[in-house]
Amino acid sequence: MSNGLAIEARGLFKAFDGKTAVDGIDISVPEGTIYGILGPNGAGKTTTLRMLLGIIDPDRGERRLLGRERPLEAASEVGYLPEERGLYPAMKTRDAIAFMGALRGLPLSVGRARAEGMLRDNGLGDYVDKPIRSLSKGMAQTVQLFGTIVHRPKLIVLDEPFSGLDAINQGRLETMIREEAAGGATIIFSTHVIAHAERLCERIAIIAGGQVRFEGLVDEARNRLRPRVRLRTRVPDGAWRNAFPPGTAQEEGVWSFDLPATGVEPLLRALIDGEAGIEELSIERPGLHDAFVAIAGEQAARELAHSAGEAVAA
Repeated sequence: MSNGLAIEARGLFKAFDGKTAVDGIDISVPEGTIYGILGPNGAGKTTTLRMLLGIIDPDRGERRLLGRERPLEAASEVGYLPEERGLYPAMKTRDAIAFMGALRGLPLSVGRARAEGMLRDNGLGDYVDKPIRSLSKGMAQTVQLFGTIVHRPKLIVLDEPFSGLDAINQGRLETMIREEAAGGATIIFSTHVIAHAERLCERIAIIAGGQVRFEGLVDEARNRLRPRVRLRTRVPDGAWRNAFPPGTAQEEGVWSFDLPATGVEPLLRALIDGEAGIEELSIERPGLHDAFVAIAGEQAARELAHSAGEAVAA
């Protein structure tokens, strides 16, 4: 694409039965990046992905997918793993992967050969000719992911790909996502788990209530908050306390406050000159969770945690 964007959307709006699901969303996904759409269940993530792919049309707004104003024209260059998983239980594993590739225009013979290689390379060689019903849930989801990428798409779209996976299979999926990105593919996935977005993504969109509350680099989101200082002193009080900013809190003998705009040096001088006796001093950069709370609000953060809890329970 001439503008370097795999996906570009402006003002996407969608309502169902008079209820707004997506309200004026803007998204720009650069080519070759891993991009996360982060938000709680019901925030509009799936609806947004489906509009971007052309599965449903927006009521208003514009979108471009791999340079096409009609997203379905790029279908052969896209791999899509929907939130609703579905494989034919009686179909052999290799054939299921090849079939999914054939839906995107890949010859079945090529798909079968690639499928066998993918399965063997990922420790599933013993399941090449076994039916889907013989696989564990994690294995079946891995097979569906293989079917999503077997035709080597330029753009890979994953809707809640980690949902229902145990820690081992989540780690394998993260590795595959990184490998596909390293090979030049653009990855966009939705999630309600902050840790996945923080570990994998270069850019994110934070969505709450059908609106984008933030869109940009993960570091930009985190940099909206000041780093936090944690300090423990041998002397409980002194003139050095004047160097602490408003809002300083103490819990179990540890002072906690935002790093002053002047930096840590004036604070250190005050502590040393005042003979505070520094026992512990650390500067902690805010995580993406802290940024999410600051950007989307406490209510959205609670909804996000609830969504993650439901996924673990499932």
